[in-house]
Amino acid sequence: MAKDVEVEEQRGGGGGEYSAKDYHEPPPAPLIDAEELTKWSFYRALIAEFIATLLFLYITVLTIIGYSNQSDTTIKGNTQCDGVGILGIAWAFGGMIFILVYCTAGISGGHINPAVTFGLFLGRKVSLIRALLYIVAQCAGAICGTGLAKGFQKAYFDRYGGGANYVHPGYNKGTALGAEIIGTFVLVYTVFSATDPKRNARDSHVPVLAPLPIGFAVFMVHLATIPVTGTGINPARSFGAAVIYNKDKIWDDHWIFWVGPILGAAAAAIYHEHIIKASAIKALGSFRSNH
Repeated sequence: MAKDVEVEEQRGGGGGEYSAKDYHEPPPAPLIDAEELTKWSFYRALIAEFIATLLFLYITVLTIIGYSNQSDTTIKGNTQCDGVGILGIAWAFGGMIFILVYCTAGISGGHINPAVTFGLFLGRKVSLIRALLYIVAQCAGAICGTGLAKGFQKAYFDRYGGGANYVHPGYNKGTALGAEIIGTFVLVYTVFSATDPKRNARDSHVPVLAPLPIGFAVFMVHLATIPVTGTGINPARSFGAAVIYNKDKIWDDHWIFWVGPILGAAAAAIYHEHIIKASAIKALGSFRSNH
């Protein structure tokens, strides 16, 4: 059985001696850290978020419109079974997140998603300045990545909806909002769990451990919600496709792909930090022991 490195066992009966933790819990990030703006590492992280989100949208949008073209039954010789299918689209999203988180985790933290950034901000993992500029970089990268996809396959992009998110026929906006909230909760909760210092200390010998469950969470959520909304759970992904495709129906539903992920990310951050890690209870216990 794996050792729970968070538990500090009391030794020596009532002697009050405790064993030290074998992991380090980083201090909360400051709300506003203006010093970040003077560091090259901060701008390197912004560039990494921009490029990662660009690549993410380029590959995934091309996968969507490529499948739509291959399975278009109005084209002679095509059948609905042609192409990668919904399973392949889900793999494209999950696989790209796995790859990109693995590549950028050591530079920017590998957010690639404003909902993840917002959740980590609420969990005091990043400052407000970093969170806001990450979101700007992610949205800019998503627009550029979708723009590249359109530039390479303009006819298919326009014909098959540009990979944009909207509420699909047969579902209402309430259902779509719920799908986005729960799907983002799954993703952001996985991010918190996979990057927990306790887990990193215990499993540091497995270098791909954090990116793998994060990518797999994206894959699983896509399987569940592609039929409902095309799966957003990433406001930058939805925003980039909406800007480039730019149709009224897409913009009418677009609020769902911001509100849903924000609510889901907030719920995941609160759940992990205050229920799973019980940070509020620990702080209260520490306060009582010192008084």
